[in-house]
Amino acid sequence: MQSRIADALRSPHVPVALLFADEKPAGAQQFAEGKWGCLMWLLASAVKGKTAAVDASTFGCLGGGTGFGFGNRYLEWPGGVECFYYFLSTGNATRGEEGHADTELARSQLRAQSFDHFVHGERYLKSPEVTQSFVKSLPTLQIPARYVIMKPLAAVDSERETPVSVTFLVNPDRLSALVVLANYEGPAGENVIIPWGAGCQSIGIFTYREAQAERQRAVVGMTDISARRYMNRHFGRDLLTFSIPFALFERMESNVEGSFLEADQWGELLALEASSASGPSRRES
Repeated sequence: MQSRIADALRSPHVPVALLFADEKPAGAQQFAEGKWGCLMWLLASAVKGKTAAVDASTFGCLGGGTGFGFGNRYLEWPGGVECFYYFLSTGNATRGEEGHADTELARSQLRAQSFDHFVHGERYLKSPEVTQSFVKSLPTLQIPARYVIMKPLAAVDSERETPVSVTFLVNPDRLSALVVLANYEGPAGENVIIPWGAGCQSIGIFTYREAQAERQRAVVGMTDISARRYMNRHFGRDLLTFSIPFALFERMESNVEGSFLEADQWGELLALEASSASGPSRRES
C-alpha cells in the first residue's frame, strides 16, 4: 500500500500499519512468552522494514498489554493494582509496613530498575489518587483478534488487509505538516490530540478509541519519557509518533493533491532540512 503522504513528507522513516489478525505472519518478530520488553522496540523493527506480532502472552510488559488492547493488565501488577498506583507516583515505600511487605513480594518479579521504581516511584504523576484516576480513564479493551500486527505500510496488501491505523515517526517539521493535513478538510482546529500515557498506549488504545469515534482524531505520542529512552537509541532524539485512524488516514491521503504539501512553503522547509543535513559535508570538503 503506497502513501501520498509519505511521498510528500520525504521522511527517512517509513510509516507503519497496525492491524488486527488471528494468524501470525510468517517470520514475524515477537517477544518470547513471559519475556520483558518495550513494544517500542517492535515498532522500531517495523519502521526498519520488519513485521512484528503481539498477543496476550507476548506483550512485553503490563503497560504494553494494556496499551495494545489485551484488557487492563495493571490488575496483574505485583502486589495488586494499588501498588501500581504508587509505582507510577510516589513509590510503595511511602505505604509503611504494608508497602514493605508488597516490596518484598515484588523483589523477585521485577527487573532492577522497575524494582527501584516500585519502591521509590517513577513520579510521573503526583499521587496514587491521580494515578488511579488515570488508569480508570484509559480506554482499555480486548481487541477482536488474537494478534496486533505492525509492519511497513508498503507491505500491506490492500486487497486483503485493512489497517486499524497508520503511524508515522516525525520530527517537528513533519509533525507540523501532519497536524495541518489532519485539519485540512475540517472540522478545523482540533483534529489532533496529545493524551498523556505510555508510548504504546498512544499508538494503541488511544488510537483504537479514535478509530471508533464519529469524529476521528490523530494521536501524537512518544511523550513517554521511559519509552523515549529506548526509541532514542534507534532513531535519535527529535522524533514523535503520529498515529492516524485508518479512515482519517484515507481522507488525509485524498487531500495531499492540491494542498500545501505541493506548495512553496513546505518545499522550502524540506530544502532547508536537506541543506542542513549536507552542511557539514560541504565544510569538510
